[in-house]
Amino acid sequence: MSNSENPKIRVVVFDDNEERRKSLKYLIGMLPDMDFVGGYKDAKNAVAAVMSSKPDVILMDIEMPGISGVEAVSKIKLVIPEVAILMQTIFDDETMIFDALKAGASGYLLKKGTPEKVIEGVREAYQGGAPMSPAIAVKVLSYFRKMPQRSQEGEAAVGNDYGLTSRQKEILSELVAGKSYKMIAASMNISYNTVNTHISHVYAKLHVHSLGEAVAKALKEKIV
Repeated sequence: MSNSENPKIRVVVFDDNEERRKSLKYLIGMLPDMDFVGGYKDAKNAVAAVMSSKPDVILMDIEMPGISGVEAVSKIKLVIPEVAILMQTIFDDETMIFDALKAGASGYLLKKGTPEKVIEGVREAYQGGAPMSPAIAVKVLSYFRKMPQRSQEGEAAVGNDYGLTSRQKEILSELVAGKSYKMIAASMNISYNTVNTHISHVYAKLHVHSLGEAVAKALKEKIV
């Protein structure tokens, strides 16, 4: 991140489509609050590329030659856990979505979305949010609901609330419903930063590190 008083959001793009990389470079370059700091056609050297460019947010194509976007997320998150990674794809396959979120992706956007939605997603991810296209949110919810519930003899008993406060449970319920941080803030009449703080506490209490893990645990163990 820049050391100036008003740091710009440093963005890196991994996408095997050259035209899309150029379009994103042009789009990001026009914005006063963002810097395009790298574009790559594959993720073979993703860790080295990210270490060199030091992005705040990564736009990651899920399917590329060689190493997939999901594999790249796992590798990057091992060495740079704080970077926000937004998956982009033309597909809305449930299993692929879940794998990406479980690997540590911050959010998931469909490529057919408008440029405005991409930029909004980058800003939201930079602020700690979990942007997700509505169609993707529905798919994620559907996937998690179909997963088998953990038995009472499992690692944690069904119904365990992990010490969550009523407000934290309320926010977790909103996440399970597929709402974004911004939507939760609006519906609960609280600030975006307050939502982010509550969700950080929810993650800590549930011992999870991503939206996907939090929603999966909430549904499997009937926390909400």
